[in-house]
Amino acid sequence: QVQLVESGGGLVQAGGSLELSCAASGRTGSSTAMAWFRQAPGKEREFVAAINWSGSNTYYADSVKGRFAISRYNAKNTVYLQMNSLKPEDTAVYYCAAGGWGPSVSSYYAMDYWGKGTLVTVSS
Repeated sequence: QVQLVESGGGLVQAGGSLELSCAASGRTGSSTAMAWFRQAPGKEREFVAAINWSGSNTYYADSVKGRFAISRYNAKNTVYLQMNSLKPEDTAVYYCAAGGWGPSVSSYYAMDYWGKGTLVTVSS
């Protein structure tokens, strides 16, 4: 089992920045990828970004490419999501997930473990 706890959400004005953190514990070595997904009110959960175990590979949704950056610090079993140039449409609950790295890493079904989420609200 892997436990994931997100933090860092909050209210920010459009154009601002936030950094989310995800602390992992348990059998973290069993997961080769860490990812962020988000779910806006009334919408399906969607992929945001993913990173492999070593941090050598990352993958982003087109909607956040160039604005968001995912990173990890394995010594602390923590994954980060730096979010810049935030837009009102980035408003959502952001979920950290752990699963397998591969061609389907952006799929909800590639993830085995999920955190409870942290709310990000971007005001216009």
